[in-house]
Amino acid sequence: MKLSGNTILITGGGSGIGLAFAERFIKAGNTVIVCGRRESVLQEAKEKFPSLITRVSDLGLESERTALFDWVTTNYPDVNVLVNNAGIGDQFHVLKEKENWSYYNSEIAINFEAPVHLSLLFAPFFSTKQDTAIVNVTSGLAFTPLAISPIYSATKAALHSFTMSLRHQLSDASVEVIEVAPPAVQTAFTRNNGEPLDAFADGIFQGFEEGKQEIGYGSSMNRLRMSRDEIDIYVEKMYQAMKGAIE
Repeated sequence: MKLSGNTILITGGGSGIGLAFAERFIKAGNTVIVCGRRESVLQEAKEKFPSLITRVSDLGLESERTALFDWVTTNYPDVNVLVNNAGIGDQFHVLKEKENWSYYNSEIAINFEAPVHLSLLFAPFFSTKQDTAIVNVTSGLAFTPLAISPIYSATKAALHSFTMSLRHQLSDASVEVIEVAPPAVQTAFTRNNGEPLDAFADGIFQGFEEGKQEIGYGSSMNRLRMSRDEIDIYVEKMYQAMKGAIE
C-alpha cells in the first residue's frame, strides 16, 4: 500500500484510532475524508486538522452507507483507499440482557454489516483503478474472543473471515486488502485502557510501510497466530479476570 498521494475515506475517523490514522495520512501527503455519526466530534477533528474533509453518516443504516458511497465517488472521484474503522461495543451477560434487540443489533450493523456493505460498494469502483486498498480494522478479539463482549468479539471475528475471503477474491485485481487487528488501545472506547494511541498508530503505519496484509500490535501480535489450545486457555483466563464487570 502506497502511503502518499492517495484520497482516503476513513469511517469512524473523528476520534480515537480513526483520527490517529487520519493525522498520519495527512502528514504523509494524502487527501483524507472522515465520517462519523456526531457532527460535533467531526468539527473538533477539523479544527485540529483543517485539511480534513468531514461527512456526517450513520453507518448503521443501509441508506446512509449508499449515500456516503455516492457522495464520496461523485465529489472525490480520485478516492482509492477505504479504511473501515467505525465500531461500537458493549459488555454484558446474556442472562441479564436488555429487552431492546435494536440495542444489540446496532453492534452487528456498524461492526459487520457496514464494512461488508462498503467493501462491496467500493471494490468494483477500485478495481478500475491502480494502487487501491481496502483496510478493515478488526481486533485482537477476532482471534481470542472476550466473553464479556460476545457480540463485539463475534462481529470482529466475522469481519476477519470476510477480509480473508475478500483478499482472495481481489487477488487478481488492483485492490490490496489489509487487516489491522488492534489490541486494547487508549481511547474513549476503552476508557483509556491499553496501548498508547500514538505508539499503536505508528506501529500500524510501520506495518503498512512493510507491505503486511495482516497487522497486529502489542498483545494482539501473538493472538493472530495462536493454536486452538492456546486460544481456549487465553479466553478462559481473560473471562475469569474480567467477569466481575458484568456480574
